[in-house]
Amino acid sequence: MASVLVPVLYVGIVISSLLLFSHFYRKRTAGKLYEPYFSSHPERDVYVSLLQKSDPPAHEALLKAALVRRAMTDVTRVVKLREDKPALQNLLQKGSIGDDLWNSLLQAEKELEAEIMEVVAEANTFVEGWGGIIFQSAGEMIANEKMRTVYEETPASREIKEQKYGKVGAKIDLPLPQPVLMPGPPPPGHPAHAAALAAAAAGGAQGSAPGTPVKPPNGLMPPRTSSTKAESVASSDGEGRDTPSPSKSSKKKSKKRK
Repeated sequence: MASVLVPVLYVGIVISSLLLFSHFYRKRTAGKLYEPYFSSHPERDVYVSLLQKSDPPAHEALLKAALVRRAMTDVTRVVKLREDKPALQNLLQKGSIGDDLWNSLLQAEKELEAEIMEVVAEANTFVEGWGGIIFQSAGEMIANEKMRTVYEETPASREIKEQKYGKVGAKIDLPLPQPVLMPGPPPPGHPAHAAALAAAAAGGAQGSAPGTPVKPPNGLMPPRTSSTKAESVASSDGEGRDTPSPSKSSKKKSKKRK
């Protein structure tokens, strides 16, 4: 009996100690303030200050612009959290970072969710249904700003590359290729087309002898038509063989009988 109670008592003591440790640990970490993952949100502060301004009140277009700028910042932070979370989770599993940074990221996610819901609600107060597309518009504006920044920085980056690698050779202006126009036959409705047809018909009539068939321009002769009358077959010496008629053969037979 004693041999059974000892392991049961040991397991109970271990489980109770773990429960007590987790209870005090959660109680301690619940009131702990973590360092914010993002330092501040100046676009939100600007929008709130413009919204609270009453003498004179801010124009509606200015409020909309401030709200869109606030949404652009939220989109940038969402992208950053999506990029950082897998890397931090991998580092946390390896023990390279502490729990404070991970908890700070989780807290930033919750704050950002509340911020997005607030922006959607504020957008719907201006125009009904604008909250569903404000973040899409903000993403397009971010992409436009990136392209414009790259375009504006191109001359400066080119000068830096020329100083580092040297200038490129002289530019050679090549002549543009000229289109080659091949002469073709005139269209059917053109006067030159009728003149060409008349000249071709006149030349064919003069070159052909009388009684001979005119050779078509494509080089092919028309097939000869067979006559309805039967032709006599010529022999090797040039004389034709006439087939005796049945009346002559009957007369010869009658003379022999006589």
